[in-house]
Amino acid sequence: MRDLIIEKMYEWSKKPYQKFFKKNEPWNITPKELILYPQDSLGFHMGCFLLKYNFEIQPKLEDHDVIHVLTNTGVSVIEEIGMQYFLWGNGKKSAYLYMVIFIGSLFYPNRYTTFLDYFKRGKSAHQFHDLEFNKMLHLPIQTIQTTFNIK
Repeated sequence: MRDLIIEKMYEWSKKPYQKFFKKNEPWNITPKELILYPQDSLGFHMGCFLLKYNFEIQPKLEDHDVIHVLTNTGVSVIEEIGMQYFLWGNGKKSAYLYMVIFIGSLFYPNRYTTFLDYFKRGKSAHQFHDLEFNKMLHLPIQTIQTTFNIK
């Protein structure tokens, strides 16, 4: 039931967040175009991620999927909340992030140690949450993960 509530909250908040808070331009690329990148590239891995979960690219929210790929984070509600903890540890600050962390912590107090582990992983990585990932799609994913100490 908690997962369903969190998922509904995300669906309700996604469109206003895209419209009013995200100022970046949409990438205008499809998952099928992404998998045409070299097999070791960020673009290819992002395309595979999107196709694996049958996701469409959400305009202006592409970076979110890149973070999933770079951190090897799944898409369950717990993992989504954990990824926000990772980003918090990596230095990201946003009202949306704080809202997810607050609500996630409130709904899942038994997962505090899991969330703390995500936070520590984000803290140990070099800051990367604010990079222009659309300009990095051709780079080898392993190079990006090693350069920024993403584990």
